[in-house]
Amino acid sequence: MLDRLFLPALIALTIALVSLAMVWPQGLGDRSPGLFGHTPLQQTPEMKAAMTKESLEANQQAARAKQALMDLQAQRLAPTQ
Repeated sequence: MLDRLFLPALIALTIALVSLAMVWPQGLGDRSPGLFGHTPLQQTPEMKAAMTKESLEANQQAARAKQALMDLQAQRLAPTQ
Protein backbone atom coordinates (compact mmCIF):
# COMPACT_ATOMS: atom_id res chain seq x y z
CA MET A 1 0.00 0.00 0.00
CA LEU A 2 1.24 3.48 -0.71
CA ASP A 3 2.74 5.24 2.28
CA ARG A 4 1.27 8.53 1.04
CA LEU A 5 -2.22 7.15 1.66
CA PHE A 6 -1.65 4.73 4.51
CA LEU A 7 0.16 6.96 7.02
CA PRO A 8 -2.26 9.93 6.82
CA ALA A 9 -5.20 7.53 7.07
CA LEU A 10 -3.58 5.91 10.10
CA ILE A 11 -3.03 9.31 11.73
CA ALA A 12 -6.65 10.33 11.06
CA LEU A 13 -7.91 7.04 12.50
CA THR A 14 -5.74 7.49 15.59
CA ILE A 15 -7.03 11.02 16.16
CA ALA A 16 -10.62 9.84 15.70
CA LEU A 17 -10.20 7.00 18.19
CA VAL A 18 -8.55 9.22 20.80
CA SER A 19 -11.32 11.81 20.37
CA LEU A 20 -13.98 9.14 20.76
CA ALA A 21 -12.29 7.78 23.88
CA MET A 22 -12.36 11.26 25.43
CA VAL A 23 -16.16 11.57 25.18
CA TRP A 24 -17.39 7.98 25.37
CA PRO A 25 -18.94 6.89 28.71
CA GLN A 26 -16.41 5.04 30.80
CA GLY A 27 -18.33 1.84 31.52
CA LEU A 28 -20.58 2.25 34.55
CA GLY A 29 -18.24 4.72 36.24
CA ASP A 30 -18.20 8.50 35.87
CA ARG A 31 -20.39 10.39 33.45
CA SER A 32 -18.85 11.64 30.24
CA PRO A 33 -18.05 15.35 30.17
CA GLY A 34 -20.36 17.98 28.71
CA LEU A 35 -23.31 17.03 26.57
CA PHE A 36 -22.25 13.45 25.95
CA GLY A 37 -23.60 10.34 27.61
CA HIS A 38 -26.04 10.00 30.49
CA THR A 39 -25.93 9.30 34.20
CA PRO A 40 -24.39 5.86 34.70
CA LEU A 41 -26.74 3.12 35.84
CA GLN A 42 -24.88 2.52 39.11
CA GLN A 43 -25.20 6.19 40.09
CA THR A 44 -29.01 6.32 39.96
CA PRO A 45 -30.77 6.42 43.35
CA GLU A 46 -32.75 3.25 42.59
CA MET A 47 -29.61 1.27 41.77
CA LYS A 48 -27.75 2.62 44.81
CA ALA A 49 -30.65 1.52 47.04
CA ALA A 50 -30.74 -1.92 45.40
CA MET A 51 -26.97 -2.33 45.78
CA THR A 52 -27.14 -1.31 49.46
CA LYS A 53 -30.00 -3.74 50.10
CA GLU A 54 -28.16 -6.58 48.37
CA SER A 55 -25.01 -5.85 50.33
CA LEU A 56 -26.88 -5.88 53.66
CA GLU A 57 -28.61 -9.16 52.78
CA ALA A 58 -25.29 -10.74 51.82
CA ASN A 59 -23.72 -9.63 55.10
CA GLN A 60 -26.67 -11.00 57.08
CA GLN A 61 -26.49 -14.33 55.24
CA ALA A 62 -22.76 -14.55 55.91
CA ALA A 63 -23.36 -13.83 59.62
CA ARG A 64 -26.05 -16.53 59.77
CA ALA A 65 -23.75 -19.05 58.07
CA LYS A 66 -20.92 -18.19 60.47
CA GLN A 67 -23.22 -18.57 63.47
CA ALA A 68 -24.50 -21.92 62.17
CA LEU A 69 -20.92 -23.14 61.75
CA MET A 70 -20.02 -22.02 65.27
CA ASP A 71 -23.12 -23.83 66.63
CA LEU A 72 -22.16 -27.04 64.82
CA GLN A 73 -18.61 -26.82 66.13
CA ALA A 74 -19.86 -26.23 69.67
CA GLN A 75 -22.16 -29.24 69.44
CA ARG A 76 -19.34 -31.43 68.19
CA LEU A 77 -16.94 -30.37 70.94
CA ALA A 78 -19.44 -30.50 73.80
CA PRO A 79 -22.41 -32.76 73.03
CA THR A 80 -25.41 -32.23 75.32
CA GLN A 81 -26.49 -35.86 75.31
